[in-house]
Amino acid sequence: MSDGPLIVQSDKTLLLDVDHPLSDECRRAIAPFAELEKSPEHIHTYRLTSLGLWNARAAGHDAEQVVDTLLKYSRYAVPNALLIDVAETMSRYGRLRLEAHPVHGLVLVSNDPAVLKEVTRGKKVAPMLGMQVDDETIIVHPGQRGFLKQALLKLGWPAEDFAGYVDGEHHDIDLNQDGWKIRKYQELAAEGFWHGGSGVVVLPCGAGKTIVGAAAMAHAKATTLILVTNTVAARQWREELLKRTSLHEDEIGEYSGSKKEIRPVTIATYQVMTTRKGGVYAHLDLFDAIDWGLIIYDEVHLLPAPIFRFTADIQSRRRLGLTATLVREDGMEGEVFSLIGPKRFDVPWKEIESQGYIAPADCVEVRVNLTEDERLAYATAEQEDRYRYCSTTLTKHKVALALANKHKDEQVLIIGQYIDQIDKLAADLNVPIVKGDTPIKERERLFELYRTGELKCLVVSKVANFSVDLPDATVAIQVSGTFGSRQEEAQRLGRVLRPKSDGRSARFYSIVARDTIDQDFAQNRQRFLAEQGYAYQIIDADEILSA
Repeated sequence: MSDGPLIVQSDKTLLLDVDHPLSDECRRAIAPFAELEKSPEHIHTYRLTSLGLWNARAAGHDAEQVVDTLLKYSRYAVPNALLIDVAETMSRYGRLRLEAHPVHGLVLVSNDPAVLKEVTRGKKVAPMLGMQVDDETIIVHPGQRGFLKQALLKLGWPAEDFAGYVDGEHHDIDLNQDGWKIRKYQELAAEGFWHGGSGVVVLPCGAGKTIVGAAAMAHAKATTLILVTNTVAARQWREELLKRTSLHEDEIGEYSGSKKEIRPVTIATYQVMTTRKGGVYAHLDLFDAIDWGLIIYDEVHLLPAPIFRFTADIQSRRRLGLTATLVREDGMEGEVFSLIGPKRFDVPWKEIESQGYIAPADCVEVRVNLTEDERLAYATAEQEDRYRYCSTTLTKHKVALALANKHKDEQVLIIGQYIDQIDKLAADLNVPIVKGDTPIKERERLFELYRTGELKCLVVSKVANFSVDLPDATVAIQVSGTFGSRQEEAQRLGRVLRPKSDGRSARFYSIVARDTIDQDFAQNRQRFLAEQGYAYQIIDADEILSA
């Protein structure tokens, strides 16, 4: 027992004293297996969950390491029952294995016959299984590999998948490191994925996730299907692959609303893949169009539910998920774990920042007061309309204009959720706006003007949350967002984290209406970033308006 920064409690909560000199070191040590729940000023609350511990186990951390970490940093004696529970939970991962049998094909194997017996009695599991070969082996019906992993996870017995992968159709792909060099952590991430065969790589926005995807493709040397969030992201992937690999233009196809090209490397949008005609997914046959050797899921935390169902059918393909945050607002992290694969590589944001690969950032929460009329309107509004009322207050508008003028010599992004709100901001600032109905060509033109510095300020809707590369953006001003979304906050901060050519820090302003649900949502939105070591300075709007 030492005077450590951590208080470990028997209900699986971990309390971290932020003011302790070892708090940052402790935060990094517990990040692989603990999930942040609350992050007020002095004490942050983390929780140990089964999924968090299994992810850590899949990433190569064993129970002994987790226990040692808790004992090392704990201020008081760690409850013995919790240590036993951690060890037992982590030991569940891998007790069941999916393997390829030379005679029987796909089988479920366990060295513990009692566990095998237990799971086979599950109502959802039993129909996926065939004949029992012996006490330790049961045949699995072909095509049930993904669905079985999902069902076993829900029973609390996550299966480790050793059934192997098809190589897919061979296609030569090499990294072309002419004028640049792959970073060590990108190399480690690609190798970690390749060793596991499938899984998720978590890297901060701006840390070069596309390069990790390209490195994985160079490992696979096979036809690759890349799934991305939108057409702009598809074109950015295409440009990066042409720049960073040996691929030529005629080897990369775009499969989107406007184009339907199938090439050895095909980049498709989630939107087109989930389009239904007559109740049927019209483009589902893309998964079978070519014998894919690798499937890459960009921004895997946004994976739409239908894609999960498709993915369950293609478990024999190598699958790489790329994201800045594994947080999902729908609670479907378990589906990502069982169908895409466990977390294979993760680096804390601050660690990448200290290496100079992403810009340091100051996060500022600007609190505004509603006017008397606005307070009355907010108080009498229906529950579902309240967030819109407090998110689009006139004072927010004034503060956003003041901040944009304060930073008029820098590259400013103003981000909002409500179209009428951002339309008015764009009109008053006399700057362009990018939103859902902005044509793709116009979006690309405006982004290019912004990148070159010809355009100093740009207003964007949530279409720019993801996969938009604006390296020189130094100031982001968030006026409204999608309720309490943690991953959206992380993505928006990520818009300004690309390293600056002059080494400047980034500035992220979040304008929040005081004493409303906007303030409650803001606290939730900030949780993931607090876990990564970012602290929000809170200032009053009057400081901005009177400056």
